[in-house]
Amino acid sequence: MSRFWSCFTRLLVAFSAVVAANQTYAAPAFAAAGSGELNYDQFGTLAIQDGGRRKPIDTFARESLIRITGRSTYRDKAGRTWKPNDFVLSALLETHDWHQEPMILVSLGKLKGQLGLPVTQRRFTYAELSSRPELNRLIGEAHALRAAEKPLDRIQNEAVAVGDRLGLLAHIMDGSAFLIVPAATHETDAWVLPPDFVRYYSEQQFEPARSQLQALATGYSQADSFQFSRASKMLREALRSLSPNIYPSDQQLRLEYFSNHLEAFYRALWLYAMAFAALLVAHLRGRGALWRYAGVALALAAIALHATGIVLRCMIGVRPPVTNMYESIIWVSFAVSVFGMIFFLRYRTPVYLLAALPATSIALLLVHQMPIAMPASIDPLVPVLRDNFWLTIHVLTITLSYAAFLLACAFGHILLFRYARDPSGARKDAPMHFWLYRVIQLGVLLLAAGTILGGVWANYSWGRFWGWDPKETWALIALLCYITTLHGRLAGWWTQFGLVVASVVCFLAVLMAWYGVNFVLGKGLHSYGFGIGGESYVATFVGLDLLFLGFAIWRYRSSKRSATARPALESETVPA
Repeated sequence: MSRFWSCFTRLLVAFSAVVAANQTYAAPAFAAAGSGELNYDQFGTLAIQDGGRRKPIDTFARESLIRITGRSTYRDKAGRTWKPNDFVLSALLETHDWHQEPMILVSLGKLKGQLGLPVTQRRFTYAELSSRPELNRLIGEAHALRAAEKPLDRIQNEAVAVGDRLGLLAHIMDGSAFLIVPAATHETDAWVLPPDFVRYYSEQQFEPARSQLQALATGYSQADSFQFSRASKMLREALRSLSPNIYPSDQQLRLEYFSNHLEAFYRALWLYAMAFAALLVAHLRGRGALWRYAGVALALAAIALHATGIVLRCMIGVRPPVTNMYESIIWVSFAVSVFGMIFFLRYRTPVYLLAALPATSIALLLVHQMPIAMPASIDPLVPVLRDNFWLTIHVLTITLSYAAFLLACAFGHILLFRYARDPSGARKDAPMHFWLYRVIQLGVLLLAAGTILGGVWANYSWGRFWGWDPKETWALIALLCYITTLHGRLAGWWTQFGLVVASVVCFLAVLMAWYGVNFVLGKGLHSYGFGIGGESYVATFVGLDLLFLGFAIWRYRSSKRSATARPALESETVPA
């Protein structure tokens, strides 16, 4: 029993007496304890202070497991699958040897090579990584560069990320991450570990919580679901009674717990994919009215579920989705679907949905598959973003313009596919080109308004309207690209095909303003949106897309040359 959580010393003394009194729960049985069959609903809604926010332990467990492993569940060496709540309790009570589990993600091959680790392996043990002097050296260098406000290279950034994962796992195993005892008077005060309750409360005040902590550990060790759930509920009530004004309400905790398990965006992804499949079948069959109705109904259900997920995040964070890449992608993908549905209802053509639904699906799949690069955590706003009306309006408007341009890009790809397959038929489809023109117009209107609002916010926050910050510069470049596209089409500088090509090429400027500035350049005053990762995926997508674009252009030019040569050839063969 000496390996139990050191921070629960007093609790474990009492628990050891229970173990000694009943040989059924001797050390071997306890080592195998902790079961995924336990009901974690009550335990998951215990509150914890983490990352500057009060949240359910369920949220903390999910975020921690994803940060450490890059996955929402973990399969150990014996083949057992651990869910987040089960993992944190097992690590807390040391019912499993987590030091020797290959669970810590190291994604960068160059770092693995420098540390002497197998390049093909993605996850390593705590014992293996913590014993690498080279990793400690790289982390020390990175922290020194950050202190000097100097940029880090990719290896140093990854080393810091690995160090954070090691530290998080260590804090979970030694219990120092479990700040579950609320502060007494002020919301901004730090919560404490159970043994440190004397900072705020007396022995008598904390006694009910102490007894329920013991009952919780006993129920977990014995895999007694009823006792475990009951002790978790009583512990939450005991902790809330210590500080009713600070401890979150049951409604708040259950709302976030519900949001976690609803997984609205992942479920919406499947509905979007099914809606696209149904509409595609209707389009290919020509007369598939039933399929079309089913596709539209599924798309509406997906939009409703997507909106529910966004509303839940706003209610939990008490703010709009404006803080990081994850939130911007789920917001932009939602707006793409809404714009697609609005244009579908306006022009009664399903091609807008055929463009919007796959774009939304790919965006949601991207954030689901890249939880490390784009974490879904609801973090507190940085000071510059708090209580700033202009910034909120600016960010939402800018990202709505990204949605319009993404829809135009998807629409452009449909037209490019048609040009690649049947150039002459695509040229004659004037309504398709008109609809594309309308979407680009909407995007330009929103981007122009968002850029102006950004200047208002910059003057409000930084005392200048424009400063050629990288984010500002690339937003202006994107705006000028699309304005040139519209003006050139109106002035006759290029044909309808030129408009289609521009709808795809100009989106690269949006991609740079949206992703490149934050994840590639990593410079500027918009540092709250910075991140790392995903460069290879984006570069691969852009490369393949440009190859497809080149093929469509080649097919278009070849078709025009053939069309020009055919009348001349026919005139030569006409008898005199």
